[in-house]
Amino acid sequence: MPPEEFDSLDAKSLKGLVLSLLAKIDELFEQNKALLERIAELEGRGGGKPPKTPKNSSLPPSSGQKANVADTSTKKKCRKGRPGVARELCPDPDVTRDFFAERCDCGGKIPLKGQVLAHAYDHIEIPPIRPWTTRNNLHKGDCSCCGKTVTARPPADMPPGSPFGPGIVALVTYLHGCQMVSYARLAEMLDGLFGLKISEGAIANMLARAAKPFAKCAQTIHETVRSSPVIASDETSARVKSKTHWQWVFSAATAVAHVIAPTRGKIVPKEFLDGAKPKVWVSDRLAAQCNHADAHQFCLAHLIRDAQYAIDAGDTVFAPPFKKFLECACEIGGRRPNLADSTIKQYACKLERELDRLLELEPTNAEGRHLRDAIIVDARDKLLVFMRHRDVEPTNNGSEQKLRPSVIFRKVTNCFRSEWGAKLYADLCSIVSTGRLHGRSPLAAIRDALTGRYEPATH
Repeated sequence: MPPEEFDSLDAKSLKGLVLSLLAKIDELFEQNKALLERIAELEGRGGGKPPKTPKNSSLPPSSGQKANVADTSTKKKCRKGRPGVARELCPDPDVTRDFFAERCDCGGKIPLKGQVLAHAYDHIEIPPIRPWTTRNNLHKGDCSCCGKTVTARPPADMPPGSPFGPGIVALVTYLHGCQMVSYARLAEMLDGLFGLKISEGAIANMLARAAKPFAKCAQTIHETVRSSPVIASDETSARVKSKTHWQWVFSAATAVAHVIAPTRGKIVPKEFLDGAKPKVWVSDRLAAQCNHADAHQFCLAHLIRDAQYAIDAGDTVFAPPFKKFLECACEIGGRRPNLADSTIKQYACKLERELDRLLELEPTNAEGRHLRDAIIVDARDKLLVFMRHRDVEPTNNGSEQKLRPSVIFRKVTNCFRSEWGAKLYADLCSIVSTGRLHGRSPLAAIRDALTGRYEPATH
């Protein structure tokens, strides 16, 4: 209605107009309420939520979009000069050659006596590498007493059967399991580098024979982990005979055990522990990894990413300070070796009070409320366990790093075509990871396992 027509309306007409407008307002309020409910429903289904990235979720770093390289066309500033650093001389060279000055440029002869060292340098070279073959001739003869023909016994260190010794088996296992070299490329590499001709079938048989000593060694490692007071665990997917399996890692201070199982359920850590119950378990919030120890430390790095996701979703009340709280806790955890027990106790009390204050906040969106409620219901007593135990880490990053080579192996080789191959690889990972804890190279750890000299509990 045009404004100029309002002056011509009487009281009764004006009242009717107002009532009709009020009814229209009520109708719009109901429509707005229905739309808000629909928006909340769509947000609950995932609509409008921020995307999951490696920085706000447990997605691997490889799934994130890598940023473009910065423009390098502009001229860079030159760094200030500094003294050069040369390679150190070998402390125990295999061969030492001395050269003395003989004549001067003028033609004069330089006396040998009195010459001093002016310069020394190393020349490094790899000698020709070839297989070392030992022919074992077993002779036989007749007994002078009974006349029975007796054949000589083969040496214990070189039994008949496969011609390849533990050094070759260790090298093949290392190149295939640790460096992800396929059978075909491995056969070509051995021939090109060492002049050793081995077929792909011989490589497969070689690895199959290594399964028995590896399993024996891995069993010892598993027992060491079970008896440890603190165990950290994690898992990643694997493919076995074209089906999805899971590779689990159970790491302790002195040993690391790997297991490949067809399930991600709680039965895997339960069967691994075999009745044992450690003091503290460290893992993410996966339900299958909970309730296996007297106390549980949740990975704060995972929770930091969860808090970042709530921040990305729009929470401005709970998630931002909760993220800062977790980062502060991790920073204190990293400084524990230099802190006294009394100082750590003071920090723990301060963090407990701060956590109580944060959990009383009211988040501004569904993601923030979901994170806060999850902490209240199941994680309140699992965030600061590391403040009471110096041997407990605030994050589960160590276990994730121990699984990283297996993730690369999965992407390069597409995993396993047989059950025994998966079991062999899990045992190999246990041997190599445990060896690294004690400063041993993977190749040395593999060879010791093949020869029965691997003792993880004493290294």
